[in-house]
This record gives sequence, C-alpha cells and structure tokens, in this order.
Amino acid sequence: MSSQTLASIALTYLLVVGSCSQVSVAEEIEVASPSNRLTVELQIDNPIQYSVHLGDKQVLQPSAIDLTIADLGAIGKTKQKPKVVVESKKEKVQFPVPRKYRSLDTAYTQATIHLSEQATLVFRVYDEGVAYRWQTNIPGQITVESELAEFRFPDSSTCYFPEEESMFTHQERVYKQTPVAEISPEQFCSTGCVVECQNGVKVYISESDLFSYPGMFLRGTDSGQPGLVGKYAGYPLETELQGDRNQVVTKYADYLAKTDGARSFPWRVLLVADDDADLLRSELVYQLGRPMAIDSADWIKPGKVSWDWWNGIDLRGVDFRAGVNTETYKYFVDFAAEYKIEYILLDEGWSKTSTDVTAPRSDVDIKEVLAYAEQKGVKVLLWVLWNAIDKEMDSKLARFEQWGVAGIKVDFMQRDDQVMIDYYWQVARTAAEHRLMVDFHGACKPMGLRRPYPNVMTFEGVNGLEQYKWGKERTTPEQELILPFIRMVAGPMDYTPGAMRNANDTNWRWIVDHPMVLGTRCHQLAMYVVYESPLQMLADSPTTYQDEPECMQFLSAVPTVWDDTVVLDAKLSDYVAIARRSGDEWYIGVMTDWDRRELDLPLTFLSDGPYKLESWGDGVNADRNGEDFAQHTASVTRDDTLHVRLAPAGGWVGRLRIEPSSTSTGASR
Repeated sequence: MSSQTLASIALTYLLVVGSCSQVSVAEEIEVASPSNRLTVELQIDNPIQYSVHLGDKQVLQPSAIDLTIADLGAIGKTKQKPKVVVESKKEKVQFPVPRKYRSLDTAYTQATIHLSEQATLVFRVYDEGVAYRWQTNIPGQITVESELAEFRFPDSSTCYFPEEESMFTHQERVYKQTPVAEISPEQFCSTGCVVECQNGVKVYISESDLFSYPGMFLRGTDSGQPGLVGKYAGYPLETELQGDRNQVVTKYADYLAKTDGARSFPWRVLLVADDDADLLRSELVYQLGRPMAIDSADWIKPGKVSWDWWNGIDLRGVDFRAGVNTETYKYFVDFAAEYKIEYILLDEGWSKTSTDVTAPRSDVDIKEVLAYAEQKGVKVLLWVLWNAIDKEMDSKLARFEQWGVAGIKVDFMQRDDQVMIDYYWQVARTAAEHRLMVDFHGACKPMGLRRPYPNVMTFEGVNGLEQYKWGKERTTPEQELILPFIRMVAGPMDYTPGAMRNANDTNWRWIVDHPMVLGTRCHQLAMYVVYESPLQMLADSPTTYQDEPECMQFLSAVPTVWDDTVVLDAKLSDYVAIARRSGDEWYIGVMTDWDRRELDLPLTFLSDGPYKLESWGDGVNADRNGEDFAQHTASVTRDDTLHVRLAPAGGWVGRLRIEPSSTSTGASR
C-alpha cells in the first residue's frame, strides 16, 4: 500500500507515512480508505469541516462538527497547530452471537487529530464507510452543552426520513422519501436514515458506541444549503409518570450530559453505498462497539420463540379457557417442543405488571410452567416493564435466574436521553451477571451495545408486524422492503414475523385479536431469512401453525443466526434476495413490494453438490389469496440458476442441503 493511499496533506505539507507517523499539519488533511474507494477531506478551521468522496464523486459536502463543553467552549476551535497520527489497521471481528457472519475481516485507515491536550478528533475511513468521534482528556466531571454534527448534501438529494413527533418515542415510524431541501429545522427523525444522492449513491447515517450520552436524531438545517444536523435530547431534570409505564420528561436541562471528562464520545457513522446490496452486508455499527465486557458467551443461546401477545392467545380446539393462565402457557410449551422451537415468551399479563414484576398473577403458576418447560426441553423468556425492574434490579433478575428463566423482554423505555441510555447499559450488564438474555422493546435502535454485551439479542425500534393490529400508520410491503436497508443496518430487529392470515390490500381488515397482514404467506416466510434477529418470534397462534404443516417444515428448521451471508440481488424499497449459510446448509429468502417480479438467482455461492432444494413460493392465485403457496423439491448444483416468480407483495424461500442423490417433485395448496 502506498503512503498516499493512507493519507495526504494538502496546501503546505505532504504527509508521507508507513503504517504509523506523527507530524504537525496545516489546514487540510486527506485520509483515504485502504483500497482508496473513499476519501475524507478535513478542513481544520473554525469550525472543523469534513467532506466525503466516493472516487471522484462528492457524496457529502463540507459539513461542520464540534463539541461544546461548559467552561471550555467549543473544543474543535483550537488555536494551536494540531498533531495527526495516521495508522493503517486490520481487525478480525468475532461474533459470539452471529448475525450475518461468524467472523469478519476488516481494515481501515485511522487519523487521530490531537487538537489540544484535552481534545482529540478520531476519523476512521473504511472501504464501506466513514466514522468519527470526539475524545476528551479532562480531569473530573464535565458538562456537555451541545454537539454540532452536520451532514450536507447536494440540492437534489432525497432522504428516507422516519419523522418523529417527539423525543418521547418508540422509534417505530414509517420511512417517507422526502427531498432533503424540504426538511425544515423543526422537522426531525430518528436514526438511522438513508440519503440518496442524484448520482444514485446512498449514504446511511447512524451512530455506535452510544454510552452515557443522548442518542442522535436528525433535523433539517437552518441555512439554505440542504442537509441534516444532529439533534439531541437535553439531560432530563424532571419527569412525570403517566399511567404505569410512560416516564415522560417534563423539563430538560440546557445541556446534553454530565459525564466523565476522560472519555470517548459516540461514533458518528456514515455508510456509502453505490450498490444497495452494500447496506445489507455491513456490520460497521457492531464493529465500532467497544470490546466484549463479559468473560464468556457460551451460555447465550439464539433460537426461535413462540409468542403469545400478537395472536391474542387465539387457541382453538382446546379443552381449557385460553388466556393468561398456566394451562395456556403449558400448551405453548407443548407446541414449542413438538416443532423444536427453543423458547416461549410470556408477554405482558403473566405478572403483577407494575406493582411487583416478580409476582405472578393468581392464575399463573410460574414455577409449574418453568418446570414443565424444562421437562420438555423448552426455555422461558419473561416480559417485564422497564421501570418495574429499575429499582432493585439485581435482586429481581437474580430471582429470575434462580427460577431458571432464560431471558427478559424489557419494554416501554421510549427515550434515549443520557439517563435512559445509562439504563440500557445497566440492564445489559446486570442481566449478563445473571446469565439472562435481553430483548429491548419500546426501545431505540441498536447502537453498538451488542458487542460488549452479546446477551443483548435484539431490539424493537421498528415499525413491525404489531402495527397490523392497530390499523394506524401500519406497515406495508414497501416499508417491509425498506427495513433491511436502513433499520436492520444498525443491528437485529424484532419485527416479529410469522403471520398466517395473509391478504392483499383489498381484502385486508383491521382485527385486533385475529390480526391479518398484507402480502403473501411466502412473503412472511421469507422474513425468517431476510430479517435478522437471534431471538426470532413466531407471532401467530400455535393452533394456527398446527393447521399449516408445510409451513412448519420450514419454520421448524430455519436458524436465527448465520455463519455467512451473500446478497444475490437487492433494491431498496423494491425487492431483496439473500442467501445465508448455517453450517453446511444454505437458506435463500426473497421478498418483493407490491410489484409482481421474476428474478434469476445464480447458485454460484454453493460448494460442490448436488444439493437438495426444498422451496416454498407464491401460488398461482397468491395475488387474490395471499395464503396460496406451492412447495417443491429439486436437485441443484452451483452451476444452476433459480428462476423465482413473485406475486405482488410476494416471497420465496429455499432450503439447500448437500445430498448425493436427488429427486424432483412438486406439491401445492
């Protein structure tokens, strides 16, 4: 690698480096990614500005950044000439709980800019994206008054903008494609979001290693130049409990955080994709998290979860009154055991929700349920209200551990100010001490917490399947084809797929306790390959699944974590085709929006075969009746190309296993 590939300094000096050099610099610094695909140009001025180029295309125009600390002012406005250390680094990232990959080799160029003895700015330039963060070295506690983080784009750029109404939010908005120039300073969205430039390049914006600091939203800019700028919740001074769970901030401080003066601040992350598939391949948010903070992750077991809430505990043909009671939960255990589903989740209602989260309702014998589940080889997850475990968290989670509970679903945080971010870390840490996995609901997006605490399995923060129960701002097939390219980039998402009542837009109805979804049956099945969540829900009722033996052949087998991922074809908001490997088996998932499609998918990612292919695809009449599907088996090799036909809002899934001999048969229903 040449020295100019690593970095060059414009104007007065030319920086010549090996793997690490230190020099004094003039006003402009240029830092290139390992293959020279991306280049960051830094203007060390008042304020500091940076821009990003993809080859000769400017994808981010000069954008100002700074951090203001009480009694120090804006730390980027240094009067002395900064010193720069540029390093070429490589890292092999291991995933104790995989998502896309078991391991990942990565490389980047890091420029560490020492602005003063107290302030440092760090840029990392990967071939896939750019990240920067502030570091301070100040004795004692500091008060962060504000942060400036601009992202400026050309006039013609558009944004997939998940607009928020308040910072008290589940972050479950729909993505609305909006010209960046039309986003006002009063409008803001949660991160991540994607900006599409006129040249087709897409820039994903989010953050990582969010620790003891508020999460970043994005608002429109104040000036005439289009762009987005960071917006943050102030430190909460006063809150009001509304109902039993909504802890609403009624008074914010005029500062963002009180924190240690010697620390690193969150990474500001930009992925730069000239191919939409690049967004599906990235693990950059995870890579930028801090190292694993627990001794061992061997006890953490991913798996599928039979879930009671979405389907309204809609059991048919049983000889007991279905509901939140011991008999019902034991039925869920029997279903999970029969179909090799690793977990059941007892959602809201199993306990005295807000008075004593460890006290079951009178008609739930939790110890009997747990003992029965253990006997059947099924583990149990428990829903808890966030504020119900906020006090005496250690003793409450210790009791769950003593009972033999495998994990908790923590719900209704709805904030990501500094106090609430501290809460996320406290839950992750305390749960790990008691060998409990965590599913965060009513939550912000993943923000790098999974790397230090791999027991954090999944996050909601998504406009998911539950929205079909409400009929208000429901999700749609188009939104379901946006999620993998934006929300899922940050980390696992608990979309909770698996609905068996499938309809087109004409036939769909809003039925809270008997919910239907838009799209075909195979659109739902494909989500188990396309959507990533190490704890993946089966949202529908056990008796509904029992009526669908062909679908359960697939749902019983499909894994929830992956050793490798290959994107076969993809276009944001339109369609996705993705192959994932687990051991020697491959699974393929294909989804489309409301457009009928035909895709050719080469199987060159396979090793030498032949392979037995079992597939589930849209039936001939799936456009009229979304529950229509066809099941086939065939023998294929890596030299073959699959021709996949998708109905409107349709899907296709395949399971590939090495098999010496093969047959070809078909069945449909």
